[in-house]
Amino acid sequence: MNMHMEHPELEYGKTVGNAFSADPKFSLRDVEVYYGDTQAIKGISLDIARNEVISFIGPSGCGKSTFLRCLNRMNDSIDICSVRGRLELDGRDLYDPKQDVVELRARVGMVFQKPNPFPKSIYDNVAYGPRIHGLANRKAELDEMVENSLRKAGLWNEVKDRLDRPATGLSGGQQQRLCIARTIAVSPEVVLMDEPCSALDPIATARIEELISELSENFTIIIVTHSMQQAARVSDRTAYFHLGHLVEVNETNKVFTAPEHSLTESYITGRFG
Repeated sequence: MNMHMEHPELEYGKTVGNAFSADPKFSLRDVEVYYGDTQAIKGISLDIARNEVISFIGPSGCGKSTFLRCLNRMNDSIDICSVRGRLELDGRDLYDPKQDVVELRARVGMVFQKPNPFPKSIYDNVAYGPRIHGLANRKAELDEMVENSLRKAGLWNEVKDRLDRPATGLSGGQQQRLCIARTIAVSPEVVLMDEPCSALDPIATARIEELISELSENFTIIIVTHSMQQAARVSDRTAYFHLGHLVEVNETNKVFTAPEHSLTESYITGRFG
């Protein structure tokens, strides 16, 4: 089915809903992403507010993960990928040639779809970032950072007696919480999560969702999810992507109960996707 024939307004990238913020953490304007000659993101403009949780939903291949990866320049690692438009974090150009990408990724951390602990001890996984960024001068400071991060990730009580054991010995859900602890150990301002629960069982998923709610007090959280139920449970706003367009972004409750765009409605009622 050719959605563009049914919805010609999408050709012009007119996003409906509430895309902008009076006090944005990220200000993103006319963002386009190309893989070689193929355009994956088509003229998206969006603000992401401080300390909000926003979910990106949409069918597979709609561009939500590609857009997410623009926000900490993960797309830099793909040779044929080019990003255009204006992308600002706290008013500063993310793609400024003077921007230190290592520093950017400390400010904008990322949690991936599959837990990816380093083949090191639990302690060394969490201590890794503070060590490479020189955030701790003494062992006692590093110990405190590791403990605080594991506590924030809801993992401390489960691992405090085996910090020297390999992280790979943890369950999948514990490994993902460890990866969250590792991400927040360098005190980022933003946490990007690319389908963080897709490899986890329902109990582990519930733990991660509780954690997202707790972390949102201190961080801006942007989560790509295939689960509309998850988006409804954890996010303040939800953005619906389709074929590289941002179709609609609004308060989560409004998106799921009274969507403004027919494409959003079709997706959430299960007519396609």
